[in-house]
Amino acid sequence: MGLTRDFFIYLSQNKALNSGAKRWGLKMGAQSVVAGTNIKEMVESVKALNAHGISATIDNLGEFVFQKEEALEAKEQILAVIKAIHENNLDAHISLKPTQLGLDIEYTFCVDNLREIVALAHEYNIFINFDMEDYGHLKPSFDIIDELSVDYDNIGTVIQAYFYESDENIKRYKDYRLRIVKGAYKEPENLAYQDKKEIDKNYIRLIEYHLLNGKFTSIATHDHRIIDHVKAFAKKHQIPKDKYEFQMLYGFRKDLQLELAKEGFNFCTYVPFGKDWYGYFMRRLAERPQNLNLVFKQVFNKRTNTLLGIGAGAFIAGRVSKKN
Repeated sequence: MGLTRDFFIYLSQNKALNSGAKRWGLKMGAQSVVAGTNIKEMVESVKALNAHGISATIDNLGEFVFQKEEALEAKEQILAVIKAIHENNLDAHISLKPTQLGLDIEYTFCVDNLREIVALAHEYNIFINFDMEDYGHLKPSFDIIDELSVDYDNIGTVIQAYFYESDENIKRYKDYRLRIVKGAYKEPENLAYQDKKEIDKNYIRLIEYHLLNGKFTSIATHDHRIIDHVKAFAKKHQIPKDKYEFQMLYGFRKDLQLELAKEGFNFCTYVPFGKDWYGYFMRRLAERPQNLNLVFKQVFNKRTNTLLGIGAGAFIAGRVSKKN
């Protein structure tokens, strides 16, 4: 499992493979896990979810943003998504990554971009979720949230269970709407749990804490055992359903998504769209390699396997060179 996880994380960070995937686009079969390449296609996908009583958090995909022009383009796209949510009366909000808006370029530049996004969303009463990335971006991302929260209350973020410091962060941000996840990046032992059982244990502990003490909890998991545990915990502690929701990724475990919505639970699907889908998808496989089984027949074809084959060769060569 560890080798598989490392492999998919490596693929997610490979710029050459990412560029190749963008050129081939959704011809590779990624339409089963990405809700279109443009806003019009995304809107139709969200409308279909809303028709089943499922809300959406929309992610305008983007990787490797190191130029201001790219960050500004991403900002304009997200502003257009916010307007589309408002104009189409969608049950949806925004998820975004600070790095896509310029965090790796200049902190103040990034804050200015995010402030414009949060301000427009606030005007339309739309929630903005700040996705958390690798450990190196953790502190500046929280700093941005602290800064923008002075003026806006439509902001929330993500707590990653594999980090040791997540116990502190979930207490610090308990008055925010939080999405609790396990974590999808490769982090060293001095910063994060490595064992799946330890991560799962901390994940459940964080969920329970925020359900009892927090504002609103988004439980992001495809694991039916954790979902059943949360249901039982919420019932035992008389936590009303309007205090939490379950979240899953677009295209994964569709039957379970519909089942939970029909049972009367708040359910939100994480809806990624755009041409820059490759890194996102590889991290999802790294986060939970079992996801591979859920989408294998839908996604993997000759062209996909070619990309993975190239990636596998580079990955193995890299590990051999490190050992030598």
